[in-house]
Amino acid sequence: MTRPILELRPGQHLTLTPQLQQSIRLLQLSTLDLEAEISQVLAENPLLDREDEPATAEDRAESERESSVQDDEPAAERETAIDEMPGSGGVYPDDDASLPEAARPDTLREHLLGQLALTRAAPRDAALASLLIDELDENGYLGSPLDEILGWLPAEMEPDMDELRAALSLLQSFDPVGIGARDMAECLQLQLRNPDLTLLPEAADPAVLACARRICAEHLPLLATGNAARLCAAVGCDETTFRAAHSLILRLEPRPGRAWTVPAAEYAVPDVIVRKTRRGWQATLNSAAVPRLQINGLYAQMLGNQKESAHAGLQAQLQQAKWMIRNVEQRFDTILRVSQAIVERQTAFFSQGPAAMRPLILKDIAGELGLHESTISRATTQKYMLTPFGTLELKRFFGTGVSTEGGDATSATAVQTYIRQMVADENRAKPLSDSQIMQKLADQGIVIARRTVAKYREALRIAPAALRKAQASAR
Repeated sequence: MTRPILELRPGQHLTLTPQLQQSIRLLQLSTLDLEAEISQVLAENPLLDREDEPATAEDRAESERESSVQDDEPAAERETAIDEMPGSGGVYPDDDASLPEAARPDTLREHLLGQLALTRAAPRDAALASLLIDELDENGYLGSPLDEILGWLPAEMEPDMDELRAALSLLQSFDPVGIGARDMAECLQLQLRNPDLTLLPEAADPAVLACARRICAEHLPLLATGNAARLCAAVGCDETTFRAAHSLILRLEPRPGRAWTVPAAEYAVPDVIVRKTRRGWQATLNSAAVPRLQINGLYAQMLGNQKESAHAGLQAQLQQAKWMIRNVEQRFDTILRVSQAIVERQTAFFSQGPAAMRPLILKDIAGELGLHESTISRATTQKYMLTPFGTLELKRFFGTGVSTEGGDATSATAVQTYIRQMVADENRAKPLSDSQIMQKLADQGIVIARRTVAKYREALRIAPAALRKAQASAR
C-alpha cells in the first residue's frame, strides 16, 4: 500500500495570461476584424471610450478664413445669399428642400416577377414559376435539379413533373434570354433558339447558326481546348463556318443575371503607408486605421474617489479597458516595426517595382527585431501596405530565393513577374514554351529548371504553350 507524500520539483513553464492572450489575438486580426472587436468591447465596457478626432490645424485655419470672408461681406449680400439657400423660403421653397432620392434598381427576382405578373398563366403555374425564380442563383442559373425541387412540394398539392417542366419553360421565355438554364450549354442554346439578328448578325447564316447550336449542345469542352481542326471534324463544317460560329458564341452571355448582380466591393484598408523622404523610404501608420481609445474620465474619477473594495466589477472593467488600450497600441507598434524592417530589406522594390523584389523569409525579420517567427507571421497576415505599386499584403514581400549566375539571388515574385511579361509580349502565333522561357531567364542571369518555370506559370494561371496557340488560332 502506497503512502501519499509531498514533493517539490522546480521547473519553468509559460503561462498565457489573459492580457497576453488578448495581445496575441488582436495582433492576428485584420483591420476590419479589429474594428468589429473594438466596437463589441465599447458596447460591453462603459469605461472604454473612443476618442473624438481632434480638429486639425488645416481645418481650423479653413474655418477661420471662411469666418473672415463672411465678416467682410456686406450684410445685404449675406441676407440675399441666405434667402437663395435651399429650404430658406427664397428661390427654393421649404417643401422642395430635400432632393429626390435615386430610384433603387430592380433585383433579378423583381424583374422576373414583374414579367410573370403580365402573363396569363394559371395561378398554379404562376406559383410554380415563382418557386423556380426563387431558386435562381446570381448568374441566373437554376440552382437545384427539378426532381429535387419536386420533392420539396407538399404532397397535398399533388405535384407533377410535367407541370414543373412547363413552369420552367415559361421562366425560360422571360428576359434576359438564357435565364433559368441548368448549365452553360442550355443557357447558350436558349440564346440561339430565336437569336436577335441586330445583336447577333452571324446568326443570319443558317449554316453558321446550326454549327453554333451543335457546338453549344455537344462540344463545349472541345471548344475550350481551342483545337479548331478537331472541332471542325467533329461538327462537320469548314473552317470559315467554324470561325463565324465561334464569333457568334463569343457574343452570347454565359451569365444572364450579370446585369442585376451588384458585385461586393473588394478593398483593403492599408495599415501602413510607405512614402519617400529625405532619409529614404519610410513606413508610417495609416491614421485612419488606428482606433483612438481612452478611459472614460467620469467613471474613472468616480472610481478613484471610492474604496478599492467598492464597485469591484467596475474596477475589473477598468483594468480590461487599460489592457485593450495597451494591447491595441502594442499591435500597431509591432506592425510598424515589422513594416519598416520589410521596407529596409525591399528598398529596390519601392524604387523599381515587383521585378526587383528580393528573397525574404520570416526568420530574417524575426532575427532583426528580436521577435518570434510566429509573431512576424501574425503581424503580416491580412495586414496591408500602401506602396507606389498598389496596396499589397505584407505576406507578398516574403518569398524564397532563386540563384543567379552572379552569385546573387532574386525572389520567386520577381521571376513570376518576368514570366508574366514574357508571355504578354510573345507572338500569339508562336507562343513561348517552358523551355524557351527557361532559356530567356537564363539569358538574364536567372538559372532555374524547366519544371520550376512550369510551376510558376501554373501559379500565374497561364495556359501551356500548345493551348495558348490553339486559343489564338481559334480567335
